[in-house]
Amino acid sequence: MPSVSAEVCNRVVAFVNGDVVTLYELNRRIKLATGIEPFQMKTEDNDAYIETRRNALDQLIDEKIAKEKTKELGIEISEKELDETIERIKKQNSLTHEDLLEDLRKEGLTIKKYRQNLRSEIERMRLINREVKSKIIIREENVSDYYDRHKSDFSKAERLRLAAIFLKAKGPSSANGPENMEDKVREILRLLEQGMDFTALAIRFSQGPGAEEGGDLGYFKSSQLDGPLTEVLGRMKPGEVSEPIMRPYGVQIIKLLERESGTVKPFKEVRDAIYSILYKEEVNKRYLAWIKELREKAYIKIIF
Repeated sequence: MPSVSAEVCNRVVAFVNGDVVTLYELNRRIKLATGIEPFQMKTEDNDAYIETRRNALDQLIDEKIAKEKTKELGIEISEKELDETIERIKKQNSLTHEDLLEDLRKEGLTIKKYRQNLRSEIERMRLINREVKSKIIIREENVSDYYDRHKSDFSKAERLRLAAIFLKAKGPSSANGPENMEDKVREILRLLEQGMDFTALAIRFSQGPGAEEGGDLGYFKSSQLDGPLTEVLGRMKPGEVSEPIMRPYGVQIIKLLERESGTVKPFKEVRDAIYSILYKEEVNKRYLAWIKELREKAYIKIIF
């Protein structure tokens, strides 16, 4: 015999034609949408809970109606179609499979959940294409206008290749130079003025990352650097060396090795991706109108 808690959790909260929405489904949707357990939200802000519950239930009802229509029309999305769609998305956005997985991780999605969402999205598109009489038309000027208004979305960030000499505030004395940090800084600056190679000095003096490689730290996006470093590097040209930069645990001397300017991808390269964005927006707009029409004809009974 099922437990009382299981019975309560699985009780019906809405009838939708021949299907039902359970309390379990509703609570899971609320948790997915907000990241908060429903009972916790209800305790902390009952008005917010009621509003969130209503929106979540509306979504579930719409999905039940759409799913029923999908089955009725015999619409099925194969695994092969999903694979091909994902490959197309990666190509349009210049993504490797690892890039895609990293983007999904940042959004809190697994590849399995992503495929489920993508399947539902394709089903919606098929439903729209089957059920909406007027064709979806995305004009070329709309695509061009979107590109002009969202160029930052298609930009490649500036990259800086840096090398550094880092001296710890209380580092060990060096057999090759003065014993305290201030004297070491003066000695390094004097040797740089005399034309000594930065790489050799980094190998000799640096107590930070990349010392053995001549202080080479590799490439950084401007957004990855902190305020003081960004300000200093903004005034520098490749090949130049900064003044000593005071840090909480020591002193940095930075050499700007390379600066790769940020570039905007040409329209031709991103046109298909923009078209897909605009097409998806139009599909969603028409989908909502279509669902509203179906909902008006459906049998829906909500039980609370």
